[in-house]
Order: sequence, then C-alpha cells, then structure tokens
Amino acid sequence: MKILVSNIGSTSFKFRLFDFDGGMERELAAGGVDRIGSSGGVMSYAPSGGAKTTRSCACADHAAAITACLEAMAASGVLAGPADIGAVAFKAVMAGDAPAVTLVDEQVLSQMEYFYPVAPAHNPPYVAAMRSFAKVLPNVPLVAAFEPGFHRTIPQRRRIYAVPPEWDAKLGVRRYGFHGASHRYVSQRARELQPAARRIISCHLGGSSSLCAVRDGASVATSMGFSPQSGLPQSNRVGDFDAYALALVARQTGMSLEQMLKALGESGGLAAMSGTSGDMRDILSAMQAGSAKARLAFEAFVTAIRDNLGAFLVELGGADAIVFTGGIGENAPPLRWAVCADLGFAGIALDESKNAAARGEMRIEAASSACAIWVMPTNEELVVARQAMELLCDSSSQSPVKSSQ
Repeated sequence: MKILVSNIGSTSFKFRLFDFDGGMERELAAGGVDRIGSSGGVMSYAPSGGAKTTRSCACADHAAAITACLEAMAASGVLAGPADIGAVAFKAVMAGDAPAVTLVDEQVLSQMEYFYPVAPAHNPPYVAAMRSFAKVLPNVPLVAAFEPGFHRTIPQRRRIYAVPPEWDAKLGVRRYGFHGASHRYVSQRARELQPAARRIISCHLGGSSSLCAVRDGASVATSMGFSPQSGLPQSNRVGDFDAYALALVARQTGMSLEQMLKALGESGGLAAMSGTSGDMRDILSAMQAGSAKARLAFEAFVTAIRDNLGAFLVELGGADAIVFTGGIGENAPPLRWAVCADLGFAGIALDESKNAAARGEMRIEAASSACAIWVMPTNEELVVARQAMELLCDSSSQSPVKSSQ
C-alpha cells in the first residue's frame, strides 16, 4: 500500500510518499509547493535516490498544489495514477477527544474547527487541505494522526488545570501536549539502539519546541499544554504566559483579545526577546556579534529547557537517555552544551568534541556520564504513515478500510 503523508502550512504543501509492501517500508518520493495563492510559487520534487528538482508552479490554492504534486509523482513513475494511493495521512494538530488516529469525516473536521481559536496557524489550513484532498481524491481514505495522541498515557494529575471542572468537561480545557509523532519516533528509535533505556527524555527543539518524558515507551509528561503556543518559548510564539497580564495590556493599549493573542502567537517568543527572526541560527550569529538581547533570549530558552528537564528527571527518577532532535536540537551544539552544563550530579555529562562534531544519529555523552545523550534526526512522517497503515489494514487480511467520503 502506498501512503501519502501530507504536511500543511497556510501557503505550503509538503509531502512524502511511502510504500508498505510485504512487511517492508520504503520512501518513494518527497516534495511540495511553496507560496500557494501568490506569485512566485515553487515546486520541489525528488524521487527516492534521485536528484531534487525545482520549478515555478503557480497554484491558486491547495487543491491545485495537490494536483501538481500528484502529476509530478505520476510523471516520475512512482505512481501509476491517483488511484495508486492507498491513503493520505496527516500529522494533524488538535481535535480534542477525537481518536488519536482516525478516518477523516465531517465530525472530525467539525472538532478541528472547534479548536480554530486555539491552533489558528495549524487547524484552518489542515481542514482546508483535507477538504481539497477529498475533492481531488474522492475515493481515497484520509487519515488524521493527531499530535496529542502519544500523550494520552500521561497521568491525569499532569493533564488537568486548576480551573472550574466544567471548563474541562464541557469545553475541553486541559493539557494535551504536541509533537507526538516526533517524540514517539525518537523514543522508539532510542530504545532500538539502546534496549536498556527505559527512561527517556525527548527534546524536540526547533521553530516549535517541547520536551517529553517517556517511560517504557509511553509518554508520562510533556512541556506543552492546552495549545501549541504553550510551554517553552517558540520561535515567534510566546510559550507559557500569565493570562492575567492580558487584562493590563488591554486596559493600557486598547488592544482587543484577538489582537493580543495574534501578537503572542506571531510576534512573541525568541524573536521578540532577541530582536532577530527567532531562528536559532540568527540568534547565535547575533550573540557572536555581541548582542545582549540575543544572549538573553538564548539563556531564557536554555533555562526553560532545563526547568522541564529537571522536572522530568524527578518524574522518571532519573534518565537512561536524553535525545536532542529537531532543527535546533540537531544543529546547535552550543545550545546542547548549555542545556547539559553542570549536570554531573544527575549523571549527565557531554563530551565537548563529540557534541561539536555530531552529525546525524550519534551519541555525544562523556565517558563519565551515566546517562546516554543522543543527537537524532526525527521522522514524523514515517510515524504517521505507520499509524495510518495500522488503522487501515486489518491484522489478518491486510485489507484497507475505505473512507465514507
């Protein structure tokens, strides 16, 4: 079965095509379209083992971008045609109590729409893309694998807020957690490489960041809460924030709730603190140039990571492995060094030369460290493809279940 995994942005569509055949899994192609709905659109495409190509591709909407990518796959021979796709899977963000992995139907879409105010950068484009796929590929099942699904094993004491109970029961206000596919992948991969590792702390650090404590393969704590804006400071999103400050800001500035939330969700985070784009590469460059604001943002980010790391060490009773993944986690040695500094009392020590040289999948702890420390590329799309495959195929017949759409 061929499964197309879709990664959606408000003006972008990216995909990876996987083939599951005879118990084997392999990636067939990857690509996408940027600047959807505007001039200057560009498509990139690379069949597995082949060279990446780019070309101009003016797409008015996601449906046009999807069609263009399907045509590129057919032209390269990885697809006989649209009917060759067994399912389209989505690394979806938020739908409350919807099943962790589920066929997309109107009820699921309605639940995603309910959370538009909570995930404004994620849910609206995903719903639009799901509707577009339903039109372009009307007979192909659509599968949503929701990011909070991995965190449903977190104990209730870590899932509730100290709010009126009806806010949870009637409105769904609780800690959900995100980046589930990434945390699932790196924790599983770490256990494959280090079978004795029962207690793992996954550090997914990038434009959006979170930590997760994993015991015996199950999430038991995570840094993000109700929304993707929570937890650590993000590239341009606020992270944890005292809601009562909004009353003061509203009174003093005249800003509406919507304006304040937009500022916190688009103009906050590392970008606001550092005076840069919020990209860690820009922050490190500004630090080297002597920027005090950039250094403060870096230190605040490291502090937030260490605060959660310490809490998760307490929750797990120590750690057998710490994994750094994501764009920052994989590519920012100074940040990894700062996070792990002076943690010898907890059995955590980096090797400076290994840390500086780390590329791809690599252990970087010092010989004195009781805890393994990994740098590890994540593979969220493969996790989502596997989840879709499990949902769609009966364990005995391996027969796909067709969508009702």
